[in-house]
Amino acid sequence: MSDGLLRALAADDGHADAPVVHLLGHPRVSLGGRELRLADRGLRLLSFVALNEGVIDRRLAASTLWPDDDDVHAAANLRTALWRVNTAGTHLVDATRTSLRLAPGVQVDTRLLGGWAARVISRTSSPRDLCHGCWDLCRLDLLPGWYDDWIVDERERLRQRLLHALEVTAGSLLTSGRCAEAVDVALLVVRADPLRESAHEVLIGAYLAEGNREQAFRAFGRLRTTLRRELGVEPSTRLVHRLRSERCEAALG
Repeated sequence: MSDGLLRALAADDGHADAPVVHLLGHPRVSLGGRELRLADRGLRLLSFVALNEGVIDRRLAASTLWPDDDDVHAAANLRTALWRVNTAGTHLVDATRTSLRLAPGVQVDTRLLGGWAARVISRTSSPRDLCHGCWDLCRLDLLPGWYDDWIVDERERLRQRLLHALEVTAGSLLTSGRCAEAVDVALLVVRADPLRESAHEVLIGAYLAEGNREQAFRAFGRLRTTLRRELGVEPSTRLVHRLRSERCEAALG
């Protein structure tokens, strides 16, 4: 995900100069445009705290992050990791004898993007929310290469939520008459999830609104081929009827 996009979202939230914990793409911490050095063990602890909003029990954190160690060794590992986190160049985690939580003001890319997605999906977005277009979906995955139980389900939940939000964004751009932008955003979604028929429908609608019927039918053909090959099904009748209204029966086969 683009650092420029994250800085824009943080600025919108009033935290332009705050440290940002990046969990999408390779995990890291940035502050003022520079990357802070953080050892792997500290990075795992910080990622766990950043994903779990609010106060976290220290024993739960230790047993989750070091499940193969006994309580004493897991607690020692947590103390070492916590020291590494808070000597990285800025204060990132507040800790008491019994709990952990992210330090006030520290931003997390998943929370910034989650807030943006919530506004878009609930149709309470501002015009500025539709201007954030610097997406790099190759870096959409949460903590790629990490397969801990506390990550896997959250990775898929977040991915689907962001794709949904981008799809809604494309639809909002189309409704606003910003067809070229709608095409760009819808293409991002269908490339990330080629079986997402609802995103294909937005893309085809944007092509039709531009008057590019040939592109619309090509997009439909790609969708039909993919659905037949991967799922053995046909595109929705709603989409077929919409294209038939364009009076190009031959393109529908």
